[in-house]
Amino acid sequence: MAQMIRYRVGQFYYKYSCNSVSRAILPIKYQRSCFHTSWLLNVKGKEVLMPSLSPTMETGTLVKWIKKEGEPIQPGDALADIQTDKAVMTFELEEDGILAKIIVPEGTKDIKVGTLIALTVESDEDWKSVEIPSSTSVSTSSTSAESSVQSETESADAAEPPPGQVNVAMPALSPTMTSGTLVKWLKKEGDEICPGDAIADIQTDKAIMTFEMDEEAILAKILVTEGSQVDVGQLIAVTVEKGMDWKSAVIPTAKKHDVKRETPASPSTPTGAAASSAAASARPQPAPSGQVYGLAVKRLLEEYGLSSGSIKGTGRPNRLLKGDVLAYIQSNNVQKITPGQVQSVATPPSAPTSAKIQVSAPPKSGPSPYKDIEVSNIRAVIAKRLSESKSNIPHSYATVDINIDKLTELRSNLKMENIKVSVNDFIIKAVAHALLQCPDVNSLYKNNEIVRAQNVDISVAVSTPTGLITPIVFNTPAKSLSEISNDVKTLAGKARDGTLKPNEFQGGSFTISNLGMFGIKEFSAIINPPQTAILAVGTGRDVLDTTLRRTSRMSATLSYDSRAIDEDQAANFMSTLRSMLEDPSFLIVNKGQQSMRHMRE
Repeated sequence: MAQMIRYRVGQFYYKYSCNSVSRAILPIKYQRSCFHTSWLLNVKGKEVLMPSLSPTMETGTLVKWIKKEGEPIQPGDALADIQTDKAVMTFELEEDGILAKIIVPEGTKDIKVGTLIALTVESDEDWKSVEIPSSTSVSTSSTSAESSVQSETESADAAEPPPGQVNVAMPALSPTMTSGTLVKWLKKEGDEICPGDAIADIQTDKAIMTFEMDEEAILAKILVTEGSQVDVGQLIAVTVEKGMDWKSAVIPTAKKHDVKRETPASPSTPTGAAASSAAASARPQPAPSGQVYGLAVKRLLEEYGLSSGSIKGTGRPNRLLKGDVLAYIQSNNVQKITPGQVQSVATPPSAPTSAKIQVSAPPKSGPSPYKDIEVSNIRAVIAKRLSESKSNIPHSYATVDINIDKLTELRSNLKMENIKVSVNDFIIKAVAHALLQCPDVNSLYKNNEIVRAQNVDISVAVSTPTGLITPIVFNTPAKSLSEISNDVKTLAGKARDGTLKPNEFQGGSFTISNLGMFGIKEFSAIINPPQTAILAVGTGRDVLDTTLRRTSRMSATLSYDSRAIDEDQAANFMSTLRSMLEDPSFLIVNKGQQSMRHMRE
């Protein structure tokens, strides 16, 4: 039926388009039936721009589209392979949706960072009706004043800096970084910069990292103050060549999104459609219904001041669709509301000033007992990653109790020989050898495939003031207990100081989280994707065995991805780990090299 209606609409439009009929406006019921042909119900897609996948990337080549038009996108899915100035890297999206339109085809070279390459829509929207952005930069319906402001701003943005001057943009210091906080400037205006000099400390979504320059220059102007959060690609400083007068550097003009236009109408006197919209929003709305709707519908209801109880949804079961809201807006000529419209309409224009309605504020009873703490970039990314892991990975758990009497005795003997190692160092060593004997647990889950890791690299969870981070002890089986202890102390110090380098915390094949030093008896940890397992270690405690003899026991819980690891494989790993920790003399002898060679053979 919908195909027949679309066909007749097309005939109608073709027949009368020569008679100066620009568009065919259909009744509401037909607009819902032929959703793809209705210009009123087109979906405005989210823009996907060419990312900056390396600090020095300015242009890139779109090698391959991994997703096709119409395919769903989950958080963390690979969208495309992009060749930067360093290597071919995978571009991942952090939000779910549907790939609606590919703007730039495969093989296109020299695509500038920030160029529109694709459009996505939300999961409950029709991707086939996405609106394609117009190629013209200035709309024909805009006023002459707006056109002049926009054209001047665009020309200022497009203008190249004068010879000898370089505009420094916020770099992408990690593949997933979209914005960063400029913690501290290490150079001042007028200071000389040599190749490799650090000019600023920047907090990414992973850690605080140092931004270095590769060329000689003079720092002429600092555009962003310390403590500011800046998007990747936004200008933060200006440099000039050595020998130039740095005080005469040209400061870049404001960006297009920084230009604010004022409407000629007074905000206190709404007229026309704005007044009718304000009056409509001032009317009492029905109570929200029990209908189910997505984020796009929620945003429309908020923008137009509507309630879900005033619109009947056509989706099943009991679902309010975006098309239902748009149809209601069109049929009732509802306009968007702006802050302050309802308050201004509630006061008649002819009323004296003293008669204005005053909004009663809650009585002040001293300072607030609550304090708002700003969430850092690192903590926000941790929360997002953990929620995605818990939602998308089927977690299974296995717990064992380990007798650590011999481990404690051996540790005391080593201490008498001036060899100081912790219980956590023994656990890291034992886990490394257990992974050699159980290689199925030493694996990654990527792109719906199980990838067995060739090396055993143990990530150790470290708590920092800004959040949790997991530095890596590489090639763990080949290291002695003392080497592991030194590596952990060094990495933990760097983590707390925020000076870890990307190669020191990105990667790893298995993670250990130990809360025994805090007195935690037992807990379950969340898997750090793409890894497939994480070990949660509790504190040692004294218990009585079957002979009423006091022994020390420690609980360890393995959280594993049941898509990659079976129950018997997890049980075999935990049994091997327990036997090694209950008789830890093997761990003193450094047999990592021989074990790894035997596993590869």
